Amino acid sequence: MNPPAALLWRHLRVFQIWGSNTDVGKTIFATTLCKAAAEHYSHEKVAFLKPVSTGAPHEADSWHMRTYAPDIANDTLFQYEVACSPHAAAKLSGQAIPLDSAVLAEIRSHAARRAALGSGWLFIETAGGVHSPGPSGTPQADLYAPMRVPALLVGDSKLGGISQTLAAYESLKLRGQDVEAIMLFQDAQYENHLYLQDYFQPSNVPVYTIPKPPQRNTDDRAEHRSMGAYYKRLSSDDSMRDLLANLDKRREDRINRLETMNQKATDTIWYPFTQQKLLSASQITAIDSAHGDFFQVLSPKAASDEALLQPAFDGSASWWTLGLGHGNPKLTLAAAYAAGRYGHVMFASSVHEPALALAETLLENMRNPRLARVFYSDNGSTGCEVATKMALRAARLRYGWSANDKVGILGLKGSYHGDTMGAMDCSEPGVFNEKVEWYTGKGHWLDFPTVRCHEGQWQVDIPEALQADLGCGGETFESLDEVFRLDERIGSATHKAYEDHILRELQRLVSRGHKFGALMLEPVVLGAGGMILADPLFQRTLVDVVRSSGSQLFSTSTQHSLPDDSPSNTDWSGLPVIFDEVFVGLYRLGRFSAASLLGVHPDISVHAKLLTGGLVPLCATLASESIFAAFESDDKSDALLHGHSYTAHPVGCQVALESLREMNRMRASGDWSWAWRPSQQEPEQRQQCANEAPLVWSVWSSDFVDQVSRVAARIEGVWALGSVLAITLRAGAGDEAGSGYKSTAAADLQARLRSGGDDGSWTAHTRVLGNVFYIMASQKTDKATVRGLEKLIAEALLE
Repeated sequence: MNPPAALLWRHLRVFQIWGSNTDVGKTIFATTLCKAAAEHYSHEKVAFLKPVSTGAPHEADSWHMRTYAPDIANDTLFQYEVACSPHAAAKLSGQAIPLDSAVLAEIRSHAARRAALGSGWLFIETAGGVHSPGPSGTPQADLYAPMRVPALLVGDSKLGGISQTLAAYESLKLRGQDVEAIMLFQDAQYENHLYLQDYFQPSNVPVYTIPKPPQRNTDDRAEHRSMGAYYKRLSSDDSMRDLLANLDKRREDRINRLETMNQKATDTIWYPFTQQKLLSASQITAIDSAHGDFFQVLSPKAASDEALLQPAFDGSASWWTLGLGHGNPKLTLAAAYAAGRYGHVMFASSVHEPALALAETLLENMRNPRLARVFYSDNGSTGCEVATKMALRAARLRYGWSANDKVGILGLKGSYHGDTMGAMDCSEPGVFNEKVEWYTGKGHWLDFPTVRCHEGQWQVDIPEALQADLGCGGETFESLDEVFRLDERIGSATHKAYEDHILRELQRLVSRGHKFGALMLEPVVLGAGGMILADPLFQRTLVDVVRSSGSQLFSTSTQHSLPDDSPSNTDWSGLPVIFDEVFVGLYRLGRFSAASLLGVHPDISVHAKLLTGGLVPLCATLASESIFAAFESDDKSDALLHGHSYTAHPVGCQVALESLREMNRMRASGDWSWAWRPSQQEPEQRQQCANEAPLVWSVWSSDFVDQVSRVAARIEGVWALGSVLAITLRAGAGDEAGSGYKSTAAADLQARLRSGGDDGSWTAHTRVLGNVFYIMASQKTDKATVRGLEKLIAEALLE
């Protein structure tokens, strides 16, 4: 496992030289900077690195550096002799084309060796323009983004160069690069530098100029003398001294800010879900940047020759939002496009293309004949409140309840639908709401069977309080796939026991005067409640019973009962069924909709988090036409009076569109087939099984899950589905809370992963839910990274 790493050392100053185009003088500026650094910082070591170079050796940039700066350490990592774009040159070379990760690893290794030599400078020169491809074909702007080396952009002084320079600058900024200075040749005819100085002055990006090199002399000796004199003048020029001093100061400021952030945060930030009295500054993670699956975090105890930044796997997917990797260029460009086209526009009684296209895309991909309308809000919690408003209105009108009737939600114990007040009231009393002054839980929450792997066996565990009523103590299965084969389990004795129990429980509640306006479920997995994997048969049966018997149960008068999930009849029956898919939806559990794992269609469905790939907040609440009709009236006050200033903001909608397109493309092209069919791992076999994803699959290997489940002394159970892995740990002797959110049983495992692997090159940043340790991959996480995490977790559990 070789995660991408940012390059930052305390005493090694690393800068990357970019060109706004080809033939703008990158190597001239690189040579000038190297010689100037060697002169003005004579006690330090200066080095030049060309990661990828094309063309004959005697014409290569490294040859030019050796010729005019022979005392500068000079290296090229990948040299291709054909003078063309690196991706084409790599193909023509007949050599194995290096992966992007290999190129980055070589650069990182080279820089680390330079850092070990002591204080110094390292200038890394790119090839061609900002978007010139690397050996694999990845544009350099994306290839080198994970390193986040401070950028020096060589502008174009020729006609049309202003446009080229600005475009290159914006491309780097869009990828989170800090452009520390613009450099270009002086040109009395076009004077591009004067325009650029004025343009960049408000952004505090300095623009430096140097004279053009002398006219090329056909006599090699004369050319060498001429260029030698040129570099001698420039290396001692005051402007170069000023540029280097400016770069040095900016770098020192960056390090100082990073090293003081956590202490300053303790005085200014109020953290969510954190008892800050117990939080010291040293426990706060300072994140410099993020790319792919990894944060780049400050390593405060790093020695002077060690990297200050360390990769940390984003094990909580940044609170379950990350889908397509941090810094994803497709999502970034989608956001920039919408921001440039719209900014934000008022949405009430208006429409824009991103909102309409996203609504159409969601409805099409859900494959739910009941869903016909899309309501936008800002996050999952408010989206669940919207869903609740929808359902309660529909139920009240159908059953003739007055506005003063006390109506509640029917759900499962451990459910949690968000932190806003209305969403909190949809959950039973618990640690998240027990001390919230306005909380008044409205509803009833059923106990239910759960699923776990324990000592190699998949078990459906029946809560002790239900065993007598159900007449059984659970079931054992050979695989998780068998648990989800609902067509085979329906009609079994367990299914019948579930039906009878649910019906008796609903009859008991109604007989006591309870009124319910909705059945609200987190399908398959209850997230914040403790990463609880519910028996899918129980959830399926609960929906079926509510729909088939609910009209008689919940109504005070005779009501018609509607066929369940009939494509020709999309009206709701019994109670409106709400699925909160904020956490579990959009391929989190391996399927576009978690509802498909249960084989039922909800009347209302809530989606957020992965909707925008983790870039910006957005939520979509999808509803049936019959739910929508409950708000139709000649009276405006009967409308769904809910909204936000940023409802359906174009940036979020455009990013969501791109996110859904990319995930659907990945699914169709078989990008996850290595996890679908572990025996079919070769690239040529991907397309063969691209459309053959099993109902249940996970990126976490079955062998690993089996291994963890057998650590009986520490583990109560484990499950893995889609990108999620959840491990329930046994409480230790000093853990007074035992289990649940207040438990500290998972803290040791969390701390062990934060310390990283044996070589200390990377760590894993995770969150825990009391005695439940969970970790999840993104939809972009590769097999090698997952297996590296498995190794780290297994080692930590066995210690």
